[in-house]
Formats: sequence, C-alpha cells, structure tokens
Amino acid sequence: MKTATVVPPSNRTQDILAGLSIAGLLLPEAVAYSSIAALPPQAGVIALFAGLVCYGLFGTSRFAIVSATSSSAAVLAAATASLAGGDPALRLSLAFGLVLITGVLFLLAGLFKLGGVTSFIAKPVLRGFAFGLALTIILKQLASVVGVHLTDNNLIRFLPQLVEQLPDWNWPAAMVAAAALMLLWVCARVPRLPGGLLVVILGIVAGQYLDLQAQGVALIGLIDLRLALGHLPALPFGDWLRLGELAFALVMILYAESYGSISSFALKHGDRVSSNRDLLALGAANLISALFHGMPAGAGYSATSANEAAGAGSRLAGIVAALVVLVIVLTVLPYVALTPEPVLAAIVIYALGRGLSLQPLGRYFLWRRDRLLVICAVAAVLVLGVLDGLLVSVAISVMLMLRQMSSADIQVLGRLADSHDFVDRQHHPDAVEVPGLLIVRPSEALFFANAERILGAALRLMRHAQVKAVVLSLEESPDLDGTSVEALAAFFAQVRGEGKRLVLARVRHNALDMLQALPEALAPQVLLSGLSVDGAVQLALAKSQA
Repeated sequence: MKTATVVPPSNRTQDILAGLSIAGLLLPEAVAYSSIAALPPQAGVIALFAGLVCYGLFGTSRFAIVSATSSSAAVLAAATASLAGGDPALRLSLAFGLVLITGVLFLLAGLFKLGGVTSFIAKPVLRGFAFGLALTIILKQLASVVGVHLTDNNLIRFLPQLVEQLPDWNWPAAMVAAAALMLLWVCARVPRLPGGLLVVILGIVAGQYLDLQAQGVALIGLIDLRLALGHLPALPFGDWLRLGELAFALVMILYAESYGSISSFALKHGDRVSSNRDLLALGAANLISALFHGMPAGAGYSATSANEAAGAGSRLAGIVAALVVLVIVLTVLPYVALTPEPVLAAIVIYALGRGLSLQPLGRYFLWRRDRLLVICAVAAVLVLGVLDGLLVSVAISVMLMLRQMSSADIQVLGRLADSHDFVDRQHHPDAVEVPGLLIVRPSEALFFANAERILGAALRLMRHAQVKAVVLSLEESPDLDGTSVEALAAFFAQVRGEGKRLVLARVRHNALDMLQALPEALAPQVLLSGLSVDGAVQLALAKSQA
C-alpha cells in the first residue's frame, strides 16, 4: 500500500490555488445534481463533503475529485421513482437505502480486495451508456427549464412531447438558461475562473433585481444542512432486495467511471494507485453520505480533469476545496437558495455537453471493433430509460466477459528455435514440438464455465498424440475455483489411467496449496511445480528417461 508523502511548500501553494478554483465549480454542480436525483438540494452538498474529505484522507489518486455525479444522480432518480409510486417520503427512504447499500458494497469489495476487477464494465459499453445518459439528462433538463412535463422515460417518445408543447414553454426561464450557458462558455475561455460560481452569483443578483419569480422562473429554495444521522428506513424485505440489485449495478457504473478517471490520470503522470484502497475510500464516502441523507459519490472525469488543469499536485487540493465549500455554506447559504433553477440546469447541460462527443464512440467504428456493443448501450438508455438501460449495460458487459472467458481454448506449445521460450504453435508455425511430450496451456484462466471443456480438449489431444508425458502450464490461472479444482482432479486421474506422466508448470502458490491436498495429486505420475514451461519440460524428460 502506498504511504502518504509530505507535500513540498511550492506544491502546497498550487494545491491551495487548485482547491479555491474547483470549489466554485463543485458547489453549483452538487446542487444541480440534486435536482437530477429529485432530492433536496442539500443531498448533493452532503455527497460533495463526504467525497472530498473521505477520498482526500484515504484515497490514492492525486487528482481524483469524489462528489455527486450526473450518472449516479440519474440512476438514483430512476430507481426511486420506479419503487416509490409517487410517495415523496418513501422516495427519500429508498434513496437513503440505495446509497447505504452502495457504500456497504464498496467497502466489502475493498475488504475482499476486488480492486483488480477494474474492467468489469467494457469500455465500449461504458462509453455508449455515458453518451446515451448525457443526451437523456440534457433533454430532461431542457424540459424542466421550459416547464414541459414528460410522461415517458423513452427518449424517442418524449421528444415529440417536447415539441408539441412548444407554445406553452416558459420562455423567460429558457432565456435565463440560455444566458447562463453563454456566460459559462465565455468563462471557460479564462483559465481558473470559477464559471459555475460566477454564474450562480449573477443569477442570484438578476433574480432579485429583475424579479424573475414574478416571470415564472422558479428558485431552488431552502437548503437545509442541519446534519442529523438518518435512521435505517423501514422498508419491506422485497424493497431491500430490489435496492440490493440496483446498488450492485450502481456500484459497477460508479466504479467503472471512477477508476477510469483515476487510472487515466495516474497513467498520464506515472503515478501508482491502489484500487483496493480506492474502493474503501469510495465506500466510506458513500456510507457517510447515506448516513446524512446524501447522494451517491464517485470520481467524475470532468471534476477530476478540472482539478488537474487547476494545477493540483496532491489530495490536499480536495481537502482545501471542501474547506472553501464549508466557508461558503456557513456564510452565504441563504443566498444560494435564491439561485434560479434554470441556472442550475444550464450548469448541468454545459458540464454534460462538453463530454457529448461522438469521437470516443467513432473510434470503435474506425477500428471495426465492438460497434454493436456501443449501439446497444446507447439504444438501451434512449429506448428503455436510465434504470433499465443501466441494467442492460451491466448485463451486456457480464455476458461479454463470460463469453470471452468461456470460449477459451487449449493451446499446444512448441519450442521457439533454440531458445527457452515456448509459444503457441498455431500462431508460430516455426515452433517445434518436443519429442515424446505434449505441452499445453489454457488461453484464459480456468474457471467454472470453461475448466471441464478445456481439460477435456487436452485429454483428446493426449489420446491422439504418441507421447509419454503431458506438460500443463497454469500461468493464466493464478487461482482456482471449486469447479476447476474438481476438473483438475479428474484430469489427473484420467492422465494416470492412460499410463502417462503429468507435469504442471507455473502453478501459483494459492493454486498449489489446493492441488497438493488432492488425493489424485499424490500419485507418482503427477508432479506439481512452479517451474517455467522450459523447466517443467526438462523435468518431464528427465523423469521419462529414469
């Protein structure tokens, strides 16, 4: 685990400046994302505090900013709406329960060291889902600004509703949003200018002097930040089960999004990060956010990238941002409540619009790879809605992973020239076989869906080959599940029954401990080793000549 390092004074100055800069971006976005989640505005602020402090103390990335995200807000809104049935109190309880379970799942994943599963959501699926989600949120924010009530989550159906109600649009609110968007675009051209905070301040001033409320422009209203620990919601067991399913999907999306941000900036700057420690930090952030009725929290790419661009050099920048937001909350919170809602909608639209690019999706079409996955992920969100689109996207990734791993085959290895290297003979026709030996290796890790099929193929190869011994390399299988252990036990017995000798190469420590406990492994014809393939070949030849 990486230990904390002392930040040099010059870097501390940069971190303080970065924290001051991004605080002006994070606070308006946190309040805006609360509106997406259909929660009180303080929910996003609580998630912001929990994320900045917990990740600043326990995380490993120098740049990651953990706070409420647009994707988690949209998923939370869709999940609670589908279960609450129009009951506001029940909706708050369901949101509390969902964020709570999300935090617990993150903590369990960190404790069980599941951080290595960083590619559970395929990148094409994640990018397709994010594109469809951004488009959906932008259009829903537009509908909210102009006062159009959408009765369908299907984007194809609610677009006509938006156009049909054009004569009834709230044009003063639309003009406020358009002015805010224009100002955000101008502010983005000035380095380190907190455009979001500036737009909020000007929106408050304009709202009071122009009496925008009288023109039908709504304000966000009271932000109640009296922190009190929430009580465990009294929900039926069936609701808890449903929340567990949704929390699992939310964890997958949040972690894929967060670790994508964390790993990309770590790679860019040559930093080392610990995925397991980051899981614990995300778990703590979500758990604390839930206890105070906040939103889910993750490391969004836009906030993380803004932190890096502001010159942050350590996690101190996030802590400084939390302190700045705290000062703002303690001093001018009543004025923040006077912010016009169209201004917050403009902040959301602008933040998501910057990432609404076809370029990341277009590369899959140029490469002629995973095009169907991208199309399915985008279509799932646009046609099925946010919640079902999320579940379908996760299911697509799981099915893709299982298909790839279960379709693994057995490779027959040969020696490359006079070297000690053994390679797949199918892809290296110049590799030569070792007389009297069959050398095989599974192309993927053995697990319950492929172990019996792969080892069965190895047996068939052995029976068709005139060999005295078999060398099986397990270098792709650092650990083994129960099905794989049972399949290997049967494989040992069948090889011994055929009168052949078996030498296992590259057996890792965890797998070796399990296999040595098998009665089938005690036979003199079976040798388990952590040797290289070349070492196992020499051992097999020596035993055959003895």
